Amino acid sequence: MTSGDTAPFVLPGPSPARETLAGWQHWRLTRRSFVPAPAMDLAAWRLLSPRKKTLHDLHRAATHANLPLLATPMSRSVERLLSGRIESNALKLKPATRAGVMVSGGGYQGKTESVCEVAAAFEDRWLALHQHLNRDAAPGFRDLHAPVAYVQTPVTAKPKSTCKAILNFYDTPVSARMDLPELIHQVTASLRDHGTKVLILDDITRLRMHRADDQDTLDLIRAFMSMHVTLVLIGVDIPGSGLLREGRHNAATGQWHLPASRHAKIHALEATQTERRFDLAELDRFRYDTAPQIAAWLQHLHGVQASLRLLDAPEDMLTTGTMPEYLFHRTNGVVGLLERLIEDGCREAVATGHERLTEGLLEDLSIDLSHAPHRDPAAGEIPAVPANRTARRTPRGRNTVFDDRGPAAEGAS
Repeated sequence: MTSGDTAPFVLPGPSPARETLAGWQHWRLTRRSFVPAPAMDLAAWRLLSPRKKTLHDLHRAATHANLPLLATPMSRSVERLLSGRIESNALKLKPATRAGVMVSGGGYQGKTESVCEVAAAFEDRWLALHQHLNRDAAPGFRDLHAPVAYVQTPVTAKPKSTCKAILNFYDTPVSARMDLPELIHQVTASLRDHGTKVLILDDITRLRMHRADDQDTLDLIRAFMSMHVTLVLIGVDIPGSGLLREGRHNAATGQWHLPASRHAKIHALEATQTERRFDLAELDRFRYDTAPQIAAWLQHLHGVQASLRLLDAPEDMLTTGTMPEYLFHRTNGVVGLLERLIEDGCREAVATGHERLTEGLLEDLSIDLSHAPHRDPAAGEIPAVPANRTARRTPRGRNTVFDDRGPAAEGAS
C-alpha cells in the first residue's frame, strides 16, 4: 500500500439503543456500515505524514474496538433453529399459538448479538417482501412496520413494568393510571398495528422464580405467545434458572412444554388452554479437548486475526506455537472475553510500538468486567474471568495444524 491509499475515516457515532424502534432500525440499517482500517505494514506507515499516522492509528483503534461478529459452530446451530422457527411462524395463517425459542448460554458468549443478527436478517427479508409496508395496519399507518421488537427484561420485573418496557420500544404513550388489563391490551394493539412478528425479551433470567412478581411476569410472557408473534427469550443458563420448572421435555420433538398462562383466563389473550412450546437452543463456549474442538478454536482465531491491523504482526500470530492454548486459558473459550483481551492487547501493542500480540504482552493485561454496564452479576451475566498465569505450565500438544487452507488433523489415517 502507498502512503496515499489511506481510507477516509469518520468516527463512529453513539451506540444505538436497540430497546427503541428508532434505535433498532438505526442499528439494523447500519450494522455492517463500519469500514475497518486498511491493512498496512510498518514500512508503509512510516511513509505517512504525522497527521495521516495519527488518523490511521485512530482508525486502527476503532477497528479493534469494533471487531466483526464471527460465526462459530455453536452460533450456526442457534441460527439454523432460530431462523427456521421465526420464518415458519411468520408464514403461518392459522390462529394457533406460535412456538417460541429460548436461547441459553453463559455471559459474554454472544447470545444477544447472535439473536439480533438473525432477527435483523429476517426483518430485511420480510420488509423487502412487503415493500416495507404493513398491509394489515390501520389506514394511514401502513408505513409503521416493525417486524421485530427488542426489549430488555427489567432488572426487577413485574407484569406492569414488562408491559411498559414493550410499549416503550414503540414509543407508545403510557399513563401511570393504566391497570394491567389496559397495559396488556395496549401491548396487543402495538404488536398488531406494527406488524410485529418477533418479540425478543433479553436477559430473561433476571426473573427469580422464588418471587411472586417474577412468577406472574413469566406467566404473562407465556401469554404473549398468543399474540401471533415468535417469542424469543434470551438468558444465562435457562435450564438452571428455574424458568422451566413447570415444564416437561418432549424427547420426540426436543421442545419444552409449559402450561398455559393464568393471565389468559383473565385477559382473554387466548381462546384455548394450549400448552406453550419452546425450542431450547444452547449457545456454548468453545472447548479445547478434541481435535474438532481445537480445529474450531483455531479457525475462530484465524478469523479474529484477519480483522486486526497491527503493523508488525505475522500472519499466524494467534494460531501457532502455544498462543492458541494460552488464549483459551485466559478466556475459557468465551468469545466475549477473547474479544476484550484482543482489543486491550492491540491497544497496548500500538501504544508501546510493539505492533504484535505476544503472550508476554497479554500476560500484563487483566480482563476487568467489574464495571460492565447494563449487566446484572446476580443473574450470571458476568462470567468468571480466568486469572493470568503466574507460572507457565508445560503446554499440551495439539493434534491439529493450521495452514493457509485452515485447520486439518495431523496423523489422520
